[in-house]
Amino acid sequence: MRVSERGHGYDPFACAPALKLEAHERVSRLQVDALNARLDRIEVLMERLEKRLWLTVYGVAGVILAQAFQGLMTAAP
Repeated sequence: MRVSERGHGYDPFACAPALKLEAHERVSRLQVDALNARLDRIEVLMERLEKRLWLTVYGVAGVILAQAFQGLMTAAP
């Protein structure tokens, strides 16, 4: 009879509840990793959207200022 690493006379074996728990932990880890990857993609998309929003705000402000400047130029002799 061979003595296992744990010090008692029995060989370690895989039981169904332990395998089920291990499988559940792997599935949970995969779900968390997928969720983190999805959140990273959403964060990148939000940053791009924020840049576009600021570009739109600056564009609108530029058009308003240009129209105001044009109005001042036509009003002055």
